[in-house]
Amino acid sequence: MTTMTDTSNAARFREFKMPDVGEGLTEAEILKWYVQPGDTVTDGQVVCEVETAKAAVELPIPFDGVVHELRFPEGTTVDVGQVIIAVDVAPGSGDPVAEEPAAAPAPAPEAAPEEPKGRQPVLVGYGVAESSTKRRARKGAETAPPAAAPAAVQAELNGQGTAAVPEARPLAKPPVRKLAKDLGIDLATVTPTGVGGVITRDDVHAAATPSEPVAPSAPSVAPVVAEAEVPVQQGARETRIPVKGVRKAIAQAMVGSAFTAPHVTEFVTVDVTRTMKLVAELKEDKDMAGVRVNPLLVIAKALLVAIKRNPGVNAVWDEANQEIVQKHYVNLGIAAATPRGLIVPNIKDAHDQTLPQLAASLGELVATARDGKTSPAAMAGGTVTITNVGVFGVDTGTPILNPGESAILAVGAIKLQPWVHKGKVKPRQVTTLALSFDHRLIDGELGSKFLADIAAILEQPKRLITWA
Repeated sequence: MTTMTDTSNAARFREFKMPDVGEGLTEAEILKWYVQPGDTVTDGQVVCEVETAKAAVELPIPFDGVVHELRFPEGTTVDVGQVIIAVDVAPGSGDPVAEEPAAAPAPAPEAAPEEPKGRQPVLVGYGVAESSTKRRARKGAETAPPAAAPAAVQAELNGQGTAAVPEARPLAKPPVRKLAKDLGIDLATVTPTGVGGVITRDDVHAAATPSEPVAPSAPSVAPVVAEAEVPVQQGARETRIPVKGVRKAIAQAMVGSAFTAPHVTEFVTVDVTRTMKLVAELKEDKDMAGVRVNPLLVIAKALLVAIKRNPGVNAVWDEANQEIVQKHYVNLGIAAATPRGLIVPNIKDAHDQTLPQLAASLGELVATARDGKTSPAAMAGGTVTITNVGVFGVDTGTPILNPGESAILAVGAIKLQPWVHKGKVKPRQVTTLALSFDHRLIDGELGSKFLADIAAILEQPKRLITWA
């Protein structure tokens, strides 16, 4: 590559490196480029989608300019800190170097202007600064936004693969647009309350109607999506699938968990007929309008009440300091099947949520997982997990602890079975629960009480009130 000595030209080029998302990740695979050399980009615009060991995420560029060079093709795994794209920040000045990719410089780090204070390349959903997140521009979209509108928001586009609409379009940040898409809300119908006419998350929630589906049909925890198919050559006796990204991280985490924490699993079979009746009643309750009600909602609430009665299960073993760390909050993890493998996003501070709020959180969590847009932050900090193996039609399982947690509840299929009820054999709705826990800090008595409390609530859901 030819070295460019013209300092004026050298100053024209800015390099964007694969960012460190702060979750201990060291590499990411470039799944898709949304721009090509010659495209105009603006500060905060999404330029590519990458897959880390935890999720698929979109990366926004932190400056304006014209794309000069993409350093890696799609499908390449890139280390954190490597330059992935070069941008001409002063197009039209000096020599047209951007037309000759082979002569593009690789500026030394000290030659590149520093990022504005407080601004760092981060993942979509976090934003590089308040009110500065923008979607990627498409070629040909050169119309300037109205001066009265916030420039950073006006530059956003409606999703991928669509042409830019420069003026008459709703103003909203990418996370809000994604939420609206998940809930099936047309942003053009939403009344904005944000500064400068920007649509907020609360505006989208307010526009949601009871008929909007936000969660899967009962009793599933999350949509079951088949593993991405790998082309098989005719006559082949074997197919080798590279283990990377989320799948690789899952394997490493499960091995680490299984051989670090001494697992104990206990089981209980319970009559949940009254819970199923409660679910039917809640569906007709006006306070639950706009959210999807299913057995998972009641099971999650039962688990939260059981934790309140048995707080010792909501803890973690700190091997380095030889301490048991008691958590006074519950970040409730929900295992979800996605095309990239099993992920466990969690509902932050689930213990503080009302039943309608918990239902809305479950719906949003499931919709995000279904779209493959769960962020690393959404999967960090979990304290206890629910996994619904019953969605596959099986009775129960022996779940492995999510790393960093000490308890996981597996819910089996809810089936009509013969059951002794009030001295007579009757058909009842029955399921089997399995609780795996870390025996270093949860002994048999505590684990048994916790599981028994969950079962008792599901058998007599009025205990949600009397025990809360």
